[in-house]
Amino acid sequence: MRRLRNVKIVATLGPASETYDMIRALHEAGADVFRLNMSHGTHEEIREKHRIIRQVEKELQSPIAILADLQGPKLRVGVFANGSEELVPGAPFRLDLDPAEGDLNRVCLPHPEIFQALKEGARLLVNDGKIRLKVESCGDDHANCIVETGGTISNRKGVNVPDVVLPLAALSEKDRDDLEFACGLGVDWLALSFVQRPEDVNEARKLAQGRAAILSKIEKPSAVDAFDEILAVSDGIMVARGDLGVELPVSAVPPIQKRLVRKCRVAAKPVIVATQMLESMIDSPMPTRAEVSDVSGAIYEGADAVMLSAESAAGSYPIEAVSTMHEVAVEVENDPTYRQVIEASRSAPRSTVADAIVAAAREVAETTEVAAICCFSQSGTTALLIARERPRVPIIAMTSLRGTARRLSLSWGTNCVITNEVNRFKMAVVASSRAATELGYATAEDQIVVTAGLPFNVAGSTNILRVAPCDERLIFNMENE
Repeated sequence: MRRLRNVKIVATLGPASETYDMIRALHEAGADVFRLNMSHGTHEEIREKHRIIRQVEKELQSPIAILADLQGPKLRVGVFANGSEELVPGAPFRLDLDPAEGDLNRVCLPHPEIFQALKEGARLLVNDGKIRLKVESCGDDHANCIVETGGTISNRKGVNVPDVVLPLAALSEKDRDDLEFACGLGVDWLALSFVQRPEDVNEARKLAQGRAAILSKIEKPSAVDAFDEILAVSDGIMVARGDLGVELPVSAVPPIQKRLVRKCRVAAKPVIVATQMLESMIDSPMPTRAEVSDVSGAIYEGADAVMLSAESAAGSYPIEAVSTMHEVAVEVENDPTYRQVIEASRSAPRSTVADAIVAAAREVAETTEVAAICCFSQSGTTALLIARERPRVPIIAMTSLRGTARRLSLSWGTNCVITNEVNRFKMAVVASSRAATELGYATAEDQIVVTAGLPFNVAGSTNILRVAPCDERLIFNMENE
C-alpha cells in the first residue's frame, strides 16, 4: 500500500479499534504498524486482533508490522482504610512493608527492592508525579518521607523512583509469559518496558530467540544515562515521553527526545516518538494546534515513526486521529524546510563498504533523474542503512522473507515488496524495475538505483550498485542475456 509520506504511523489497538472493519479502515487511513498493549486484554483477545491484522495484510497485500508492548513491572502503593487520604506539603509520610491498611501517616509499599535501593534525598513520585515525596531516612523495610507536593493519594496508585537504579528485572513473570505468547503468535517487534540497563535488553533477546526484534522503551532517567549502551543492543527505540515527563522535569524531555532521535538515526535503528501526540482527539475530532506542532516536530527531527496510544485504542475518533497524523506528515514532508533540516542533520558516512554503497545510492538518486532506490535485503540491514540516508526518492526494499518486510514497515520511507529469491544480480535488477513500475514509483521512461550484496542472501554483504532502466523492452533483453 503506497504512502505519500516517509514517516510511519503506529496505532494502538483497543476497545475502540478491535473489529475487522476498524482495523482495516485504520490501515487504509495510514496506520503502518499496529501496537498490541499487553497490559490490557486476555491472550485470546490479543490473538484475535493478531488474526485480523494478518487477514487485512493478506487481503490488501500490504506488509504490516505488529508490535507487542510488554507491561513491565508495576510499582504501586497498597490500600487505605478510607480509600484515600489528602497529603499536605511539609507533612511526614511513611512507606513500609506492613500490609495493614494505610492512613494519613503511612501506607504499604509492597516492593522490598525499592527500599534496598533508596537513599536519603531520593524522590518518590506517586500517581504520575502528582504527589512528590522526599526520603529523609530509610531502611530495608521503610522510608520516612516529607511531602513536597501534596494531593489525594488513593488505593494502588503507581509509584516512580527516578533517582536510583532499582534492582528489578525489566521482565516480570507476566512479561515472560506474554513474551512467549507474543513470539508464538508471530509478532514482529517486542517493546520492552522499564529498561534501565543494557542487560535488560539482552535478557529479552535471549528469551525471544530471534523470533521478534527488540525495541527498548526509554522512559526512565537511568535509561537516558545508559542510552548509548542500550541502543547498541537494541533493534529499535521508543521515546516514551509520558513516563520520562513524570520522572524528569518536563522541560528536559524535548532536548532528550532530539538527542535520542539523532543517535538512533546515526545508528540506523528505527525510533518511535510516543505518548500524548494527539491526546485531545480521544474526545474531539480535531487536534489542538500544540499537538499538531508536537507531531510536526518529531517528523522534522527525522523520527521513523509517530505513535497513537489511547487516541486509537479507546478514543471516539480513531480513524480521524490516524488521518490527522497522515495529513500532518504529508504537509511537513512537502515543506522545503523539512529537506533542509533532514539533510543538515545527516550523519557523516561510516567506513564500511555497505555504508559507502548506500551513501552513493542516495547521492546518485539526488543528482540524477532517478525515480527510486531499490535494495535487496534479506536481513533488512541494507534497507535500514538506506533509510538512515533519508533520500529524497522512495526506498523499495525487496526481500523474499515476509518477516523482514513486516519489520521494515517501521522504518522511515521504506516500502516493502516480497519477491522470489534471486541468485544473480541481473535478476535482482529485473525484479526491481518491475516492482518500481507496477507499484507506481516509476514509469517506463525512468531509471532506478539498485543495490544488493554478492553473494546473495548473506547478511551485511551489500557491495554493488547499478543504475537500471525501467523500460519493459530493456528488462526483457536483460532477462534473456
